Amino acid sequence: MGNLNNRKIAILTEEGFEQIELTSPKEALEAAGATVDVVSPNKNTYIKAWDKTNWGIEIEVDRKLSEVSPDDYDALVLPGGVLNPDKLRQNKDAVAFASAFLNEGKPVAAICHGPQLLIETGMLKGRRMTSYPSLQTDLKNAGAQWEDSEVVVDSGLVTSRSPADLEAFNQKMIEEIGEGILSEW
Repeated sequence: MGNLNNRKIAILTEEGFEQIELTSPKEALEAAGATVDVVSPNKNTYIKAWDKTNWGIEIEVDRKLSEVSPDDYDALVLPGGVLNPDKLRQNKDAVAFASAFLNEGKPVAAICHGPQLLIETGMLKGRRMTSYPSLQTDLKNAGAQWEDSEVVVDSGLVTSRSPADLEAFNQKMIEEIGEGILSEW
């Protein structure tokens, strides 16, 4: 499922990410050969997942957001969860980090509530996207063309609705990361 041996991926997250929306893409990326860092503005070494209806596992933060640059990575993955994206969208450094990927045409993959952070970039006008249904109005107000599809790809931007879409999300994410940044085409 793709060869990402020379690709380095950042998964940007905060406490309260939906567990499977981080663990499943991370495993798929690593299985495809990518190096994956869990990046967080959180000061803690470990952050907690949300698992459907309650707190889930704790995962280790590989790098603090303050210690990395978008230049260190080939692509960005944004897991959902209700708490995680709400915290990230209020963090100017997280918004700037995500903005850099969109601005440079690097692949960005966001699932469920993950696109909330992208709304704050002001860079979604005209982009085709999907998300958890409750974000539909927010994305439309940000200028995106929202679709109710399991996965939507728009020039390196990969979005999906929910954990039920993870298989398609992971496949398209790996495909887009394998293709690289827009300027390489």
